[in-house]
Amino acid sequence: MPSTASSEVNPDKLEEYRRELTGYCYRMLGSGFEADDAVQETLLRAWRAADSFEGRSSVRSWLYRIATNICLDMLRGRQRRAMPMDLGPASPPVESLFSEWHPEDIWISPIADSRVVPEHGDPAEIAVARDTVRLAFVAAIQHLPPRQRAALILCEVLKMPATEAATTLDTSVPAVNSALQRARATMAQLPEGELPGGGKPAEVDSDLLDRYVDAFQRYDMSALVTLLHDDAVMSMPPFALWLRGSGDIVRFMQEPTPSTCAHGVLVPVPAGTVNGVKAWGQYKPDPAGGYMPWALQVHDVSGGRFSRLTFFLDTKRIFPELGLPPHLD
Repeated sequence: MPSTASSEVNPDKLEEYRRELTGYCYRMLGSGFEADDAVQETLLRAWRAADSFEGRSSVRSWLYRIATNICLDMLRGRQRRAMPMDLGPASPPVESLFSEWHPEDIWISPIADSRVVPEHGDPAEIAVARDTVRLAFVAAIQHLPPRQRAALILCEVLKMPATEAATTLDTSVPAVNSALQRARATMAQLPEGELPGGGKPAEVDSDLLDRYVDAFQRYDMSALVTLLHDDAVMSMPPFALWLRGSGDIVRFMQEPTPSTCAHGVLVPVPAGTVNGVKAWGQYKPDPAGGYMPWALQVHDVSGGRFSRLTFFLDTKRIFPELGLPPHLD
């Protein structure tokens, strides 16, 4: 007869942890696609090792230990993922910058909230989960060495006690506290490195979002510029260019002529929010008829205006993942 401990490890029981493990691996790796691979490998290893699980810790802690080891292995000896703002200074809004392209595997990639944010629970905890998958936060923690990154996520995001985090990281409590202290110090020095806080989820300004969609689809740059902070930033992975300032952003959207932004259509992502915010699939006119995919738009809002515009151009992978159609009639 199987032990009580090993009987707790079955496919259905393990599957219950997929969403939170995906959130953990996504923050560690900065890629939704790699997070999927890491979680799948975690559950596979756990299932194969079910007979050796003795119940000395919870199934959850055991899974996090497996997932942490897999993520640390995947991060070993490779370049950290980033956003264009991490690679150099802001660019002037000129067409030639489109030639500065980098492979997809160096960029932070987007992920649907439905795959990483809890459906139910304490509103403050859900707010923290959503805040800590924002693109700015995920990019900031990539600056941390992998073990410091793991300590910060386990203790600050998941609120895991230091003793449990030490077991997960196969180290001591003083070592965890030291890693956490160094991680906090590094984050404090980064422009976007604020640690998550509690509180109620921020209200979504639906009127602001509606005005953005209306101005963008009408290609009304005069209206659009009023919706941006003066020092707003815009980026378009996999291109390395990024822009700072509402004037440069609007100028970029108007050039070259005709612009890829003209006569576009925005479709809300069926999965809902992406990286903690409302997101849209952007389609541009197709010479053969209808509209073809151009970008996934994931934008941050603060103080009643847009502060950060991100256009992901890897539509062949991202659109199917988020349930966006491959073409519009």
